[in-house]
Amino acid sequence: MGQLKEIAKQRDPAALDLIAYWDTGAPSYRWNEIAVSEALRSNLLVNFASRVLAMLHVAMHDAIIATWDSKYAYNRRHPSEVDATLSTVLSNPRSPSYPAEHAAAAGAAAAVLSYLFPDRAPLFAKHAEEATRSRLLAGVSYPSDVAAGLEIGHRVVANVIERRKADGSDAKWTGSVPVGPGKWTGTNPILPMAATWKPWVLASPGEFRPAPPTAHDSPERAAEIAELKAYRRTPKANADAFFWEYAVGGLRNYQYWNAHVGRLHFEYRLDANPPRAARAYAIQSVALYDAAIACWDAKYAYWLIRPVQLDPEIKPLFPTPNHPSYPAAHGCLSFAAATSLGYLFPRDAAPLNALANEANESRIWAGIHYRSDTTAGAALGLAVAKKVVETMQVGESQ
Repeated sequence: MGQLKEIAKQRDPAALDLIAYWDTGAPSYRWNEIAVSEALRSNLLVNFASRVLAMLHVAMHDAIIATWDSKYAYNRRHPSEVDATLSTVLSNPRSPSYPAEHAAAAGAAAAVLSYLFPDRAPLFAKHAEEATRSRLLAGVSYPSDVAAGLEIGHRVVANVIERRKADGSDAKWTGSVPVGPGKWTGTNPILPMAATWKPWVLASPGEFRPAPPTAHDSPERAAEIAELKAYRRTPKANADAFFWEYAVGGLRNYQYWNAHVGRLHFEYRLDANPPRAARAYAIQSVALYDAAIACWDAKYAYWLIRPVQLDPEIKPLFPTPNHPSYPAAHGCLSFAAATSLGYLFPRDAAPLNALANEANESRIWAGIHYRSDTTAGAALGLAVAKKVVETMQVGESQ
């Protein structure tokens, strides 16, 4: 207690800013922002970025849940509940004091991010020190609460990292592009080996692999080509297609859907319920990661030719992404994200689903996918999200 009272004397404006910064949102919130910034800084494709976020949020989720188990085993009161003369900057959390969940999240997050971005490890260590110190400065945790939380975070991370070391994400492609009628005709395809990565929840990358696409010379394919040729573009449709490709597609797809978790966790007041907030981030992140693997599995199982490769008269709105056509990645990823978010935040399920549908339809508007690509992508994303939710859902957290 005496140590906390001495620390309280250090509450200058910078310390108060530090307290407010790390107390914004649930413990997962700031670390999520840091991870997304690192993924963007590193120019990661959605496959790798979703791996980062899945590892981060599974680790923080497990660490925070572990603190809850100990909290209610020991029921330690917060410092100011023991000594009313201790001034605090924040209201005491509703859960018992020991161990500190912010410290558990910091220990887990800093270790995961240091493993994934080793050149930035000193920065993550600094963030962890600030996050934990902010709880002492605020007067809401004992030093022993923080130490125990950090230990939990570090122990959890060791298991997470060990599990993902052999996920295949470092495998190099040594194959060749297959040749034949109806096959994709590009070079240097994007991440073929992502089709073989180990998912978090799916039994295998191909668990929900869609049925083979129709033949390139079939009446069904001819009808799909005709649909693309007949589509009359409008300024709005063009703007929407560009938005979903360049503003929130490709290198930023994960950022867009992840941002909904941050916004909705405030709107649903999960910022005051760290286990439920951590659960929301973990479910959405794992759904996106597993959906990316499942989507790439199908793409490189079938190697379907793109519309413009099949019929040069088709004029795409922008360059076609450099991977096979079937299924549409926008459909896979958007419906996986929207479906998992809709489960977590049910009042927003309908508008989230509408966004996923718009993202998927935008590939038709741009002339880069067949209708069956988008249909298969949506179904695949939905199936993945449902299994992730069924596997990871738990009872309401305290």
